[in-house]
Amino acid sequence: MTPNARGALLMMGSMAAFTLNDTAIKAVGHGLPLFQMIALRGILTTVLIFLLARHLGALRLRLPRGDRVLIALRCGAEVGATAFFLTALMNMPLANVTAVLQVLPLSVTLGAALFFGEPVGWRRLLAIMAGFSGMLLIVRPGPDGFSLDSLYALAAVLCVTIRDLSTRRMSAEVPSMTVTLLSALSVTLFAAVASAGTGWQPVTAQNAALISVASVLILGGYFLSVQVMRVGEVSFTALFRYSGLLWALVLGWLVFSDWPDPLTLAGAGIVIASGVFTLYRERVARRHASEYTRRT
Repeated sequence: MTPNARGALLMMGSMAAFTLNDTAIKAVGHGLPLFQMIALRGILTTVLIFLLARHLGALRLRLPRGDRVLIALRCGAEVGATAFFLTALMNMPLANVTAVLQVLPLSVTLGAALFFGEPVGWRRLLAIMAGFSGMLLIVRPGPDGFSLDSLYALAAVLCVTIRDLSTRRMSAEVPSMTVTLLSALSVTLFAAVASAGTGWQPVTAQNAALISVASVLILGGYFLSVQVMRVGEVSFTALFRYSGLLWALVLGWLVFSDWPDPLTLAGAGIVIASGVFTLYRERVARRHASEYTRRT
């Protein structure tokens, strides 16, 4: 099996794990306060990530100051992304929330151009604009503007964009599992503090089982997403990130009897097509740059 094929399988496995995790959390529904649920999942997830990081020898906390600042920014963005995304997930169909998140490759590309000066040609800019137009078809602001749940989903996109951009700026000295552990710990501590003001509710055996399953699944998603960055070409394997929407469509229909309306599906199609084109153009640009370097 080629490195690209292995990377594609790892990416699809990662997306499956994350989407199954979302399904388990949504199945808990409003049976528990949101921050209590995040805290319980976070405790289990943090312990599992710590054990895995120790096993892999990937736990190192003595890092350069610049990296510590970036990790702090990433942790804050992870906290915001988790809170906003799960709030939207509790009140929107699984496929709709997942479809909004498909705009992330476009928002990260745009953010890298705006803040890091990475070159983006006019073709990719047009694709990004088309992708954001498709996102508007998904969230569809009504006469009174965007719904609150749609705003939560959009806020999650913004937070994840900040998270990914800060990760890009970290040095190679920072182990991926260390960053993952600190992010999970930050989310858990924030949720524990936030849940103190709302009080904790009794946890049924069914909800405990679902949260435990979600913890294992999100660990699997994190681990596979780390592994996928080590094999194959990023511009190729990133295409398979969109398999998460297929999982969300199937699971949303099977578990919650939800199916997006035609406009939402059309918007998701535009977003995915724009993202695929953007990744293709990025791959072409890198190939041209590599050929130019060899000639000179």
